[in-house]
Amino acid sequence: MKQRIQVVALVLENNQGEILVTKRAPDKHLAGYWEFPGGKVEANETRQQALSREIQEELAYSVKNPQPLIRLNHDYPEHQIELDVWYSQDINPQVFANENQPMKWVSKTELQKLKMPPADRPIINALLEKAKI
Repeated sequence: MKQRIQVVALVLENNQGEILVTKRAPDKHLAGYWEFPGGKVEANETRQQALSREIQEELAYSVKNPQPLIRLNHDYPEHQIELDVWYSQDINPQVFANENQPMKWVSKTELQKLKMPPADRPIINALLEKAKI
């Protein structure tokens, strides 16, 4: 049976309607892919605690009023992830690449063209649906 990993991610939108993405490190699974910032939920940690901790570690940023966006499971050959994605909007978020990872703000249209993990595709669709509301 494959290992199941609980993961949280943040879709952070600025006042220009751009979304923050970060690039996976060369030594990680799916190296070089762009992704939404986040990471693994640790033992005895709620998903919201994990989200706050991961975003603080990666971006030196305190998430403001995160809202659930989508929850999904995705099977990779070596493991399965249970992905809990949150959405937050901030007028002018001040983020820093704490782990020296490349990062950029992209439009929702650009987001669809980036090389991203397969598990992130439903997130992009959910975000585009949210934009129509």
